[in-house]
Amino acid sequence: MKETTYQKEKSFFSEYASFSDRTKGRARAEEPCAMRTEYQRDKDRILYSKAFRRLKNKTQVFFSPEGDHYMTRLTHTLDVAQIARSIARCLDLNEDLAEAIALGHDLGHTPFGHSGERILSKLNPNGFEHNKQSLRVVDVLENDGEGLNLTYEVRDGIVEHKKTGNPHTLEGKIVSLSDRIAYLNHDIEDAIRAGIIKKEELPEREVKILGKNGSERINNMISSVYRRSYGKNEVAMEEEVKEATESLRAFMFDRVYVDPLARAEEVRAGEMISAMYSHFYGHPEKLPVFYGKLLEKYDLDTVICDYISSMTDRYAVYAFEEIFVPKNFILR
Repeated sequence: MKETTYQKEKSFFSEYASFSDRTKGRARAEEPCAMRTEYQRDKDRILYSKAFRRLKNKTQVFFSPEGDHYMTRLTHTLDVAQIARSIARCLDLNEDLAEAIALGHDLGHTPFGHSGERILSKLNPNGFEHNKQSLRVVDVLENDGEGLNLTYEVRDGIVEHKKTGNPHTLEGKIVSLSDRIAYLNHDIEDAIRAGIIKKEELPEREVKILGKNGSERINNMISSVYRRSYGKNEVAMEEEVKEATESLRAFMFDRVYVDPLARAEEVRAGEMISAMYSHFYGHPEKLPVFYGKLLEKYDLDTVICDYISSMTDRYAVYAFEEIFVPKNFILR
């Protein structure tokens, strides 16, 4: 029963942890679960949501990569959740809360990765940010428009997970850091796999400090967080490891994230998204019924972003073809 979990938390958690029986609660009151804590319930709600299942067909860095071992938005999310649990465990913080935030942090991501996010941000006069959209997914769009009614702490961690954010719990700070640890290391492996960089081209000093492969680097980064943060009201790396991590991230921006191969399809993806955005802006009656009903409460730009950002890469291509390509020209 959950009372046993509460007692374990009181016995083993750091004084700075988010205790499950001290949550600020939900926007709508609900009957408590006899077995699960509120954070455990949130984790299950996210895990079984439609938005979570769609992550498996959303781009991380490489569009529709040829190969089974490239990261998708789903495998990235699972990576973040595992790293977040490891850090929470070694700091005696709340693993369930960290995992729930991690599983939900990218639910609002667009098709075609950050390229899709940049395109929607330009098209929408109000801008578009995937972290804010992730919160909108769990608050409004999931559960047939009822939302998931998550706890304050999980919602805060989701919307504040970007590097520029400021989560109010240490578990939220863990997810923010875990996100950066995860994508830096698996993007390096994907870039090597794609032939954009060679392993021996990684900067020598950073490799010496952080490790020669993803496993070593992740382990050293987590260990650094433990040494710097254990028993303190903070989540951070030691300065040398932090500096090396930022330097390696800068290397990736210079050599990978702007590489023509990694962004080879970005122009076409942008044209597809822009064309669909203009189409629905001119013909809002063409939006699916669910999104059409949202127009009773929300402006058209927001609802179009809701629909397009919900698409997987494959569905975005399908939707574009359905709108703009004559049926006789579509080869299945």
